[in-house]
Amino acid sequence: MRIGLLTEGGYPYVSGEAGLWCDRLVRGLGQHEFDVYALTRSERQEARGWVPLPPQVSRVRTASLWDAEDDGVVYGRRARRRFAEHYGELAATLSATVPGQVPGAAGTVSRADSEAAPDQSALEADRFANALYGLAELARDEGGLPRALRSETAVRALERACRAPGAHRLAREARVPDLLAVAARLERALRPLSLDWYEDDGLGAVDLCHAASGGTAALPGLLARHFCEVPLLVTEYGVRLRAHYLTDPDSSPSIRALLAAFHGRLAAETYRRAALITPGNAHARRWQERCGADRAKLRTVHPGMDATPFAEAGESPECADPRTLVWVGRVEPAKDLVSLLHAFAEIRKEEPGARLRIVGGPADPEGAAYLAHCKGLAAQLFPDEADGPHAVGSNPVSFEETGGPELPSCADAYASGALVVLSSVVEGFPAGLVEAMFCGRATVSTDVGAVVEAIGGTGLVVPPRNPRALAEACVALLRDPERRARLGAAARARALELFTVEQNVAAFHGIYLDILSRTPARRVVLDETGEPVPFSAPAEGHVPGRWTESTARAAVRGGPGWATDAPVRATVRDPASEKTPAGTAGGPNPDASDMGPPAAVPLTAIDEPSAMASVPVTEGVR
Repeated sequence: MRIGLLTEGGYPYVSGEAGLWCDRLVRGLGQHEFDVYALTRSERQEARGWVPLPPQVSRVRTASLWDAEDDGVVYGRRARRRFAEHYGELAATLSATVPGQVPGAAGTVSRADSEAAPDQSALEADRFANALYGLAELARDEGGLPRALRSETAVRALERACRAPGAHRLAREARVPDLLAVAARLERALRPLSLDWYEDDGLGAVDLCHAASGGTAALPGLLARHFCEVPLLVTEYGVRLRAHYLTDPDSSPSIRALLAAFHGRLAAETYRRAALITPGNAHARRWQERCGADRAKLRTVHPGMDATPFAEAGESPECADPRTLVWVGRVEPAKDLVSLLHAFAEIRKEEPGARLRIVGGPADPEGAAYLAHCKGLAAQLFPDEADGPHAVGSNPVSFEETGGPELPSCADAYASGALVVLSSVVEGFPAGLVEAMFCGRATVSTDVGAVVEAIGGTGLVVPPRNPRALAEACVALLRDPERRARLGAAARARALELFTVEQNVAAFHGIYLDILSRTPARRVVLDETGEPVPFSAPAEGHVPGRWTESTARAAVRGGPGWATDAPVRATVRDPASEKTPAGTAGGPNPDASDMGPPAAVPLTAIDEPSAMASVPVTEGVR
């Protein structure tokens, strides 16, 4: 089948989020054909290029979310009136949303309003959806929205909605700078509405849209479903709405309230229209249910990780230093290394010979400042100790990075210690913890995110920000090598069963087939007499090769209003030709280039994998 893979700031770019997961998925499903539609977040990301793409990626189309070039589209009076109406409706749904109340979720209203809440919630959801799709149809008819979304009309519509009766208090308190900031953020989030991806030769030609994340990345999938009835699959290993709540702490309450309302409404609409939703863990699943996702649509699929680099360490646990604790990850305040250092001070009182290796580096200036603070704290808590008067003192805490002669890789870092520690206060899916499990190491972790789900009883869990509890758990395992060995072996067996690339790829292969089996056919094939040909356009028809004889021509049924309603007679392919003629089943429509408006946002379309930049695949920093 043909899959449209939707990403934002990720695959196929080297520095993208979830890029490695998408690359493993595409390479593991070689029997399918993939079209990648990528939204980029920065010029730096585009400049670093793509990872090498496998042959099953037949097309890559990109669009920028950071470039604010003018599309040059000037609206007439009727188009301006349509824009003001739809944008005003969109703004009204945002200003009326109570901050902290997730659209479509239960338990967010008073008991007196409990009976009217479902109807009101559904009404507001339909109102938001109608405004969103109305803007998309306007962009399709007129050629784009960026100039209109940045216009004074948009700001005034937002201001009227915030000043209208019934608007929330934080919306009424929004000042002009706040309204300008919100309008700018909405323009960036709604930029996919102006793309020319939703034609029969674009997302309309795929069998399934797979959004690699929620939020803006899923917006093209919503429009492909709206215009072309393409089913949508949404995968979230980190819920975008939750990430929004944790970012921009310096913005005013009015800005945060309006943007939270938009992202909440978009998440609810995405979950409502998706055929299936695949959270990466129970933590993300609970967030999705809280945001209005139907429980019947949810299927947990754990992220797949390559266990091969950790096989040697997992098969020889006896090589570890029994007195060494290891922490591996990205240095940032959320990892709470300060609590880990204080806990290690307590550990040293019970086990004077213990050592702590902190392996990892910062990803930004904030992380660099935090690393310097932790080094200063370590020097204060643990003065350099020497064995004798003629020996050089050393600190029991070391700060290192992988890639050197002592620690060439993460597997060597995990293998160097008998116990792996995680001290985070905020965590999604703990990939570093799973790597330690692949290495057969016992773990002590804080109870945050999906930690308990990942270890499943194969390690010790303590409350976050509790150095004493962390120290007691570590001392208990350092003094009991047999228990460490049992926990490590159980952890490795669990990781190999649940968190490998193979199980992830197999799960998505089954999900693809399940969705397609329950999706009505969007194309009908006619024979030479004009009669429908049953079973003539199977999903396997998109598999590359000539093992399927294409002897009929497809006509779109039930598509958008501008599509032709006249049936298309069957045409016989030239036997000497190696390629299916344009316009046949699974191929592009020869008239599609004349049906849609030009793109409002600069796009890059590369159809040949050989023309792509050859950049090595690298693991993202943690």
